[in-house]
Amino acid sequence: MKKHPEIIAHPEARIPSAPRSIQKGSSLGDLLAREAVECLAHNIALVHPKFDGGAFCKTAMDGLDAHAILQRGHHLAKALRVYLPARYSEAVEVLLRSLTRPLTPTDETGLAAFFYLPHVSFVATFGLDAEHNGGSDPFEVSMRAQYELTRRFTAEFSMRPYLIRWPDRTLARLMEWTRDPDPNVRRLCSEGARPRLPWAMRIPAFVKDPRPALPILEALKDDPELYVRRSVANHIGDIAKDHPALAFEICERWLNGASAERKWVIRHAVRHPAKKGVKAALRLRKLAA
Repeated sequence: MKKHPEIIAHPEARIPSAPRSIQKGSSLGDLLAREAVECLAHNIALVHPKFDGGAFCKTAMDGLDAHAILQRGHHLAKALRVYLPARYSEAVEVLLRSLTRPLTPTDETGLAAFFYLPHVSFVATFGLDAEHNGGSDPFEVSMRAQYELTRRFTAEFSMRPYLIRWPDRTLARLMEWTRDPDPNVRRLCSEGARPRLPWAMRIPAFVKDPRPALPILEALKDDPELYVRRSVANHIGDIAKDHPALAFEICERWLNGASAERKWVIRHAVRHPAKKGVKAALRLRKLAA
């Protein structure tokens, strides 16, 4: 499995405080407002003294409030593009050195990790084309960035353009990562490849034929972390929307020698067709009880 250089978090890097859930009278967009912009500028300036934090904040705040959360992430990514080094790989290196430490299962950060949505959007927007990287293939740079970002937030949104542009090489990398010790990375392998991931662009090829991603689900169906297994179940649920027979066939096969944990995956995977009274789904839920 490809090893990436370790990212040493700057001791003064920080993320804004955030609630565990959206409070009445506020919205997700509030997570990327002035405090987040100033924090972003602070973290980058710690590792890249040439960064013009004042000018960046002014550009970043211009029109920001008019956007919802995902659009704010893209807006801030475009502002970063102006003030970071012109070569994509150099800009990404600055962003990676500005990161806080990876999350652990015991961290209680609430919604604070949305702070990294602009970073994810930066990789999704500017990391696909060699023209932004001095003519060099940006794939490895982008994979390293997404590996590190998913350990702090999630790269499920930014991975999708890569699965669309380079499905074979991206799936191969995700397959490698199914063996990673970090459950956040393993979850990305399933979640990032879901055909119909909520909030994100669909992957048309996987909506039409989800079978290329099935080896990932096979590798993760018995993952020790519920966090990862839930993603596998939701991925199968996506498949069931377009290819119910295939989804039911997978679940039927997984029943053989299934542990209690895998039976939960099966029940969760077919819950929506079961609610609609689909007989095959009802049968699977009964067998997996």
